Amino acid sequence: MPRTVYFLNGPNANLYGLDSSGTYGSESFASIEARCQRHAAELGLQLDFRQSNHEGVLVDWIQEARLHADAVIINAAGLTYSSVPILDALLAFDGPIIEAHMSNIWKRERFRHHSYVSKAATGVIAGLGALGYRLALAAVAELLLEEKP
Repeated sequence: MPRTVYFLNGPNANLYGLDSSGTYGSESFASIEARCQRHAAELGLQLDFRQSNHEGVLVDWIQEARLHADAVIINAAGLTYSSVPILDALLAFDGPIIEAHMSNIWKRERFRHHSYVSKAATGVIAGLGALGYRLALAAVAELLLEEKP
């Protein structure tokens, strides 16, 4: 039976690809999701890929993951730097958590250098664009192999 991974995306991730000269490149959110779904299938993972612009919805999904997911990958976007509720929900999740960012948050504005999500994360991948999303899936697959099913 495939292991389930929740891949949660925060505010404005749905806008990826709309400004090809911007921070996040030209690949659309839908295209990134499709590539992640294919990669997850290759890794033997069941992927539940979601996006919300609302903090409470992300918290609800993290809490839901406690019952339905083996791992969480999260790009909390702008909420990374401000959301104690997301941190608290992640701390209650018993499984691998990968924090993923399209951009290198440490090369950006100073306020982005502090992540609440990192306090709960098993690891962080940042600055590699959509490739980082696929690497996060590979990392989760490896981490889940190390655990007992």
